[in-house]
Amino acid sequence: MIWSLIGISAAVLTMFSFIPQIIKIAKKKSASDVSLITLVQLSLGVALWILYGLHLKDAIIVSANGFTLATLILAIYLIYKYRK
Repeated sequence: MIWSLIGISAAVLTMFSFIPQIIKIAKKKSASDVSLITLVQLSLGVALWILYGLHLKDAIIVSANGFTLATLILAIYLIYKYRK
């Protein structure tokens, strides 16, 4: 039970970790201070976590990383949109 709570807590923190960055990019209409390489690397890692979660049939790993990947893709899109 305690490990499920730890897993859910970790998932929630991870899922929402890039929301402030996305809001900042959208407000400033600039992504000059954001590393595209870092976001791409993290996206690949998160995609691998999804595959691992599917292998384990672990809904927490799959859903948390799926949401995180969606926010990372949005951040990457905003970088390309506001790139100067």
